[in-house]
Amino acid sequence: MIARMAAALVALLLATAAPAQEASKKPLTEAARVNARLAMEYMKRDQLSVARDKVERALAQNPKDQTVQLAAGLVYERLLDTQRAEKHFRLALRADADSQEAQNALGAFLCRHREFAKGEAMFLKAAGNPLYDTPEVAYTNAGVCARSAAALERAEKYLRQALTVSSTYPETFLQLAGVLHDRGNHLQARAFIERFLAAAPATSDVLLLGHQIEMALNDRAAAAVYSERLRKEFPESVQLRVLDDIERRNPG
Repeated sequence: MIARMAAALVALLLATAAPAQEASKKPLTEAARVNARLAMEYMKRDQLSVARDKVERALAQNPKDQTVQLAAGLVYERLLDTQRAEKHFRLALRADADSQEAQNALGAFLCRHREFAKGEAMFLKAAGNPLYDTPEVAYTNAGVCARSAAALERAEKYLRQALTVSSTYPETFLQLAGVLHDRGNHLQARAFIERFLAAAPATSDVLLLGHQIEMALNDRAAAAVYSERLRKEFPESVQLRVLDDIERRNPG
């Protein structure tokens, strides 16, 4: 999910636009945001040199704009310049210390780069932000970060906190299913996979995890349902290659 956080931030930045009245009053602000959005578009196409040029132009036009700083953080992270990326994520947060986007972006960056304790702390700060209307997302992110650090008990605690805030966020169901499976609580893991599939479309990750949970429960018939769906719905997926490798190593 940590990678999906970055993708979600890209989508958010692509959608960001200054109101028309603000744009007319502050043309450099709008020009900087346009270049930041263009940087995201080029980054999505793996045209990293052009993305860097666009984001550097945006920074020159308005370095105090949070949207610009977030875009710069993403571009420089893709360019493997993690020191500069972190600087820009922190500048985005400095531009608005209460911004949930900046708090989550910095938390995700820290977790991606194995600074798990700092990442968790940033997500928890976002979750406690009274201006944040979806704290379940931040608690779920904290759970993912803790799981990445192999802190499964803490991960489960954060994910259950997410459930107390909202019992309808599908990503929490999926992440909790994974943590419970890791902890050997396969029956509860099964229940959360089923809750996810009742609330959201299946993904290759979900189907592979469902197969693994059913195998752990020694229900081969239920496991076969997941494997058949994975083959039919995601025939080119990495997850299907993982499943094939598992089945080769454990025939019958």
